[in-house]
Amino acid sequence: MIPHEEKQTVKWFLLISYIILIGYDIFYYYLVPEFITHKESGFPSVFWYLTYIVLLIVIPVSIYLNKVNKQSLIKYVFFISYIFSSFLVDLLTYYGRTESYFSGNVVEVFLILSLPLFLNSKYFWLVSLAVAAKYVIIGFILNTSYVIMPIILLAISSIMSYFLLVRFQGYVRAISTSYDNQLEGIVKGVIATLELKDPYTRGHSERVANYALLLGKEIGNLSKEQQKSFYYACLLHDIGKVNIPDQILMKPEKLTNEEFDIIKTHPVVGAEAVKNVDGIKDSICVIRSHHERWDGKGYPEQLKGEEIPLLARISAIADAFDAMTSSRSYREAMPVEEAYRRIIDGQGSQFDPLLVEEFKKVYPEWVKFHKTYPWTKKWELLKEVGS
Repeated sequence: MIPHEEKQTVKWFLLISYIILIGYDIFYYYLVPEFITHKESGFPSVFWYLTYIVLLIVIPVSIYLNKVNKQSLIKYVFFISYIFSSFLVDLLTYYGRTESYFSGNVVEVFLILSLPLFLNSKYFWLVSLAVAAKYVIIGFILNTSYVIMPIILLAISSIMSYFLLVRFQGYVRAISTSYDNQLEGIVKGVIATLELKDPYTRGHSERVANYALLLGKEIGNLSKEQQKSFYYACLLHDIGKVNIPDQILMKPEKLTNEEFDIIKTHPVVGAEAVKNVDGIKDSICVIRSHHERWDGKGYPEQLKGEEIPLLARISAIADAFDAMTSSRSYREAMPVEEAYRRIIDGQGSQFDPLLVEEFKKVYPEWVKFHKTYPWTKKWELLKEVGS
């Protein structure tokens, strides 16, 4: 789910859940006894307040998770807190007592019916099975058949919710595929334009994107959506060069200091050009900071060490490796073994020392890609970024 939509959905999910939870308990345990059945009002036991204490603690935890952009965890924290506290309250209230077991809250039905909103199959099965397990275990411990009715109700609700979830996921996949195809077409067009200006860099963007993605996967902390965004950003890492005059971009001799200063503007120009493009803006640091150095001697901002975003540090290694192993207007390509040695020599100066250690692991895959790359053929985008 898109982060902004996830944030809004979780906010309304929590608000409605608390309203239903509190409203139902007030109505069922206070208003109904007072005005309808004329029985004593109040919760069945003092343990009932435990659920409210636990869910009160959930509020600051949710606020913290929201601040650190972990909105996807909030629904898990709320549900697990509710299901365990309500299970414990039921056992403490009714175990060893003679009165019939009556419990549950309509918020459980809402939790199940709201499952399609999150488009998350794992969360669906967690909620559905955990709620059912709660009543099965309580029925077994308390030796009561009352739990059959809520189990049936929740099972019917789960079936309805599942069909809606499958339908929503289908819609989202269709929209996502359509958007990816459009973005892919835009990226192809932009890179083709850049390569018309500088034919010596033909295929450079694609190779850098593939090298960087292999290294990013080795690190292992990128989701499929993050991999896709990272891949597209790497493809466009040199987009700012469309603003560089041809006589500088394709000059066969060594650049003057003034000409090199103009070259150094391309990361900022490129980042500004695509900063608002959905699907790329989360990885915009790749375009802006792929020429920064670990020792702070890079450009455009002279960032140092971990001040440089992780994705930019990854792409810097990939960019340097391909620059060395491909021919340019002013020199021939060097052997991959020499490029490998220079990357190692740059550990702790030009490149992140920890990432260089990861580079050593994926180097054989880079060599394989380099040898099998169709250097004389028109390139195509990687079809399955997350594969």
